[in-house]
Amino acid sequence: MTPDGVATQKINFSILLFVSLLCGLIFDQDDVIAPETERNSEIQSCFPDMCNLLKEFGAMRDKLGVMENKLKDSENQILELKNKDTTKVILTAAVGSKGAMGPFNTDTTLIYRAVKTNIGNTYSPYTGIFTAPVAGVYYFTIFYHAGGSHQAKLYLYKNNEMMVRAQDHWSVFDTADNGGNAVFLQLQQGDQVYVRMAANSHVWGYDYDTTFSGFLVTQM
Repeated sequence: MTPDGVATQKINFSILLFVSLLCGLIFDQDDVIAPETERNSEIQSCFPDMCNLLKEFGAMRDKLGVMENKLKDSENQILELKNKDTTKVILTAAVGSKGAMGPFNTDTTLIYRAVKTNIGNTYSPYTGIFTAPVAGVYYFTIFYHAGGSHQAKLYLYKNNEMMVRAQDHWSVFDTADNGGNAVFLQLQQGDQVYVRMAANSHVWGYDYDTTFSGFLVTQM
């Protein structure tokens, strides 16, 4: 229980104790001083005051209950804001292989093994898949470097749906290609984001050239 809740209970108990003692004093005085008929008359004359006191006590108790509920709502909002502040997602990883990746006969999920930053531990360097830890808006970028002897074509997927792509055609005159793309995605908790390289295309590896990055913009 919160300190405010304890304080509220103490106030309620004190008021109730005061009312009980006051009633006891009134009845004790009646028993000692007055005959039966006078005692009944005095008790009846005191009842309106007691009723007013009890009404005031009830109104005070209701106000305290409203205040306690507001305090609880404020505490829940503060906790929710703290939870949002503690969820941090920042990712950058490079392909990390030596030389060219591809071309392959089928579309292939790129696994970025050279992890630069993985705050939140949301990306797996074993599968190449990013998994959203919370619902929110995320920002992702893909960049590649490739030679000109084959096409370069990367697709960024959300679950099973392609979101954006980056591509360049092969050329006998253009010996090096660079390209990229970026996107804001609204994700639910557990949604997956990854990059696939199209069949018969390639990119250049190493730890610096072809990268996949993302971060949480705002939690929803």
